[in-house]
Amino acid sequence: MKVGIPVLEEILRELPRGKTLTYYIDPEVEGDVFAMQTLYTNLEEGYKCAYVTSTMTPASVRNRFREFGWELDDFPNFSMVDAYSGFVGDISGERYVVKDPSNPTELDETIRKVVKENDLVVITLSAMIDVCGEEFVGIAEGWVQHAALNDSCLVISFVAWPYSDKVIQQVKDMSNAVVSVGGIHHRVVLGHYYGLLKADWVDVEGKAVLFRLVKPGGIRAYIPKILVTGPFNAGKSSFVHAVSDRAVSVDRLGTTVALDHGHVEYKGFSIDIFGTPGQERFDPLLKFLGKEALGVILVVDSTRPETFPRAKQMLEATTRFGLPYVIAANKQDLPGALSPEEIRKRMALPENVPVIPTVARDKKGVYEVIDALLNLLIGGKYGES
Repeated sequence: MKVGIPVLEEILRELPRGKTLTYYIDPEVEGDVFAMQTLYTNLEEGYKCAYVTSTMTPASVRNRFREFGWELDDFPNFSMVDAYSGFVGDISGERYVVKDPSNPTELDETIRKVVKENDLVVITLSAMIDVCGEEFVGIAEGWVQHAALNDSCLVISFVAWPYSDKVIQQVKDMSNAVVSVGGIHHRVVLGHYYGLLKADWVDVEGKAVLFRLVKPGGIRAYIPKILVTGPFNAGKSSFVHAVSDRAVSVDRLGTTVALDHGHVEYKGFSIDIFGTPGQERFDPLLKFLGKEALGVILVVDSTRPETFPRAKQMLEATTRFGLPYVIAANKQDLPGALSPEEIRKRMALPENVPVIPTVARDKKGVYEVIDALLNLLIGGKYGES
């Protein structure tokens, strides 16, 4: 089965049967979407999936999925487990119903049946703890074991309210994989991230990724700023327009005099790209933009080695804060274009810095450049040997 979350999908590779995946969520973050997206991804793969609702009506759950363009009723392999209607005295027409959601025994028996009959089950454990008490975690530990015995996957959405340290540790310990979903704070919440805390089926260090919610669409890994820089007439604007779903430039007589700005939706990433002007009078802007960027793409004209010193100067200005960077060896279709390895040699670039051949006007090689930079951003600093 699949995790269905950008970057995590590549890191974890799969969600093996019998495993429990927990999304450990900061209360300030809209984190329920992670478990929803995992469930919907596996519905599309044809797996039998069930969603346990204990905080809202089944109709409200379906509407919540619709916000992201996910129509649950299109899938006969989907089941709702209604552990809410009993609270308000409603009659439920769902396949699975917990008549008294405050009764731990009835809840336990129903969830065990659901786990046995489905490939993947999503529960909101924190909501159940709020109703049944912290000792309810012991019952949930039984569900984890039951899922393992039945080759089913359990996906837990756990909002980290101020529970006891014992409960927090129990939830983390009983899970095969834990993904932290949190906010970046500075007086207010400035952004959101998710990161892998552990996974017992892969050998991987903890990694964190910024994200945004897209409606419709769901979770998108978010790169707030990638800087595209390089000498005058190297092809920076062409590169920004080639990779962007939408882009704008400010130019005079065909030459960029301010910033190019583009936006990219690519492989589950949501990326904002900024292209800088190449003239030296704009150099103070490079240092300012470099402070806020997460990565740099240096575009060079492969036919004009005399511009390489200027390219190195711009690179040093924008990467002085240790930013990862990739070289786009542009205009490879023109006579006299130097090979990427020759460019590496003439610019004295380290062997572990990617130099990618491109023809930006024809969109050749541009996504390979994006792939290379994303790999550096996710996989660690390129400068480490």
